[in-house]
Amino acid sequence: MLEVNSYFDGTVKSIAFQTATLPATVGVMAKGEYTFGTDCKEIMTVVSGELIVQLPNQEEWQTFIDGQTFEVEANQSFNLKVPVETAYLCKYIR
Repeated sequence: MLEVNSYFDGTVKSIAFQTATLPATVGVMAKGEYTFGTDCKEIMTVVSGELIVQLPNQEEWQTFIDGQTFEVEANQSFNLKVPVETAYLCKYIR
């Protein structure tokens, strides 16, 4: 079953689904700055666009583009700068 989610006044939208092995979401983020929290380990892949990410306990920002992936452990928060509308795939390890 698909579940549609909307965050940050509709500027981030995702559709949740079950892959063959893990729960996941695929979504789109409008330009802006966001902070997300995790309740499990997340593996995020940029499908199209660009995410500038400040991972937990890091001072510097890293840029991820089409096809690149980053991971965030459970019970953490991370900051994103989204310079262009960006599509992503996020898998959840529970």
